[in-house]
Amino acid sequence: MDSGTLRGIFTLVLMATFIALIFWAFSRKRAKQFDEAANLPFADEEKDRETLQKQQD
Repeated sequence: MDSGTLRGIFTLVLMATFIALIFWAFSRKRAKQFDEAANLPFADEEKDRETLQKQQD
């Protein structure tokens, strides 16, 4: 095999990996997990508010 064939195979492998990643990221099975992860920073704010209120009381 010459270098052009190896580059072509490598490109196909990378393309297949990219497409698999896209399907994984946008699958409906993962939507709930990604929504929970997206809201994690806001959960910290609620805990901070509760802590501040306890300290002020």
